[in-house]
Amino acid sequence: MPGLNFFGGFKQAIKQVAEPRVTTEYPKQKRPKPPRLHGRHVLNRYEDGMEKCIGCELCAAVCPADCIYVRGADNPEDAPVSPGERYGFVYEINYLRCIHCDMCVEACPTEAITESKMFEFSFTSRADAIYTKAELLVDDEGRPRRLPWEDWREGEDANTSAWMRATSPAGSAAYEGEVQWSGELGYGVRAPEGGQSNKRDDEATGNISLRETLANKIPSRFGGKVR
Repeated sequence: MPGLNFFGGFKQAIKQVAEPRVTTEYPKQKRPKPPRLHGRHVLNRYEDGMEKCIGCELCAAVCPADCIYVRGADNPEDAPVSPGERYGFVYEINYLRCIHCDMCVEACPTEAITESKMFEFSFTSRADAIYTKAELLVDDEGRPRRLPWEDWREGEDANTSAWMRATSPAGSAAYEGEVQWSGELGYGVRAPEGGQSNKRDDEATGNISLRETLANKIPSRFGGKVR
């Protein structure tokens, strides 16, 4: 009967009252972010403190949004900045243009530029949106420099190079889990992020297993099980 359909809507609404709430009280509370999330960039340094950027400008050349500006300079003989002949003398990213595609990270030959998991910006002027090398370069402990208009939370500065470390040469499964990158200041040689094989360490990489996530949510909401 048509009248029963009317009351059926109330039945569904009342049923949802007893279901566990999934609302996150943002910004007081944030949900865990995937380790490969594309957030604010950082310029990394080697374990001895030297900068990884060699000023090759490949990141600026590959950027589809034309938001990166780099100028290289010859390393001073008495106080070299990077291990190579040149270093990034000027490095700027305009976050009013950046689309966080991560192409700059993939193009970098020295693993100098990677991305953090922080993406909450609150600029008060256009000048604040243009990050310079002084703001992008990690500090003496290898941590991103936290600016007043950024909303950093615990863990968002960890595993900043996860996207770069998640792939293997030519997609060959034989190289999955094999370390093929240099150490970073404050972190050393980071653990590899594995795929579907047993070569994975989720605790070390900060990875969130999709199977475990679904197993915790699906039974409670739909009465089913993940297989």
